[in-house]
Amino acid sequence: MDFNTRAEHFMDAYGNAILRLAYSYVHNMEDAEDVLQDTLIRVLQADPEFESEAHEKAYLLKTAANLAKNKIEYNKRRETDELNEELVSQEKEDLSFVWEAVKKLPDTSREVIHLFYEEGYQTAQIAEILGRNESTVRSDLKRGRERLKEILKEEYDFE
Repeated sequence: MDFNTRAEHFMDAYGNAILRLAYSYVHNMEDAEDVLQDTLIRVLQADPEFESEAHEKAYLLKTAANLAKNKIEYNKRRETDELNEELVSQEKEDLSFVWEAVKKLPDTSREVIHLFYEEGYQTAQIAEILGRNESTVRSDLKRGRERLKEILKEEYDFE
């Protein structure tokens, strides 16, 4: 496959998944789109050989997760009043109340919840993608669910 064909394939097959994962980290569509673009560029430049479609998707999502974490660190280093105003003015009404609660979770819980519920990965696959033990992923998922329940109960009077 030539460069453009590979780029189109990655975008068509995984663009939405990468964008959702990136957004789950950065909470900003512009930054999430940057992560998507950077992910595609990195993977196209590296031109790795994939064993299967599952390996291909996992590779792209892991790359996106790492780039999203880098974007968060970059934003923290250059945080200004202008950036704070931009974050405050985001259109929060478009987001569901559950997503608002998920955003309040620690990174480790948020990423496993996203990969488990949104992407449909099993805990063993998530462990491989994130480079963690499967038992750690299960613990993060359990803690994330418990914390999510607390957040929803506190803020939205859920039982």
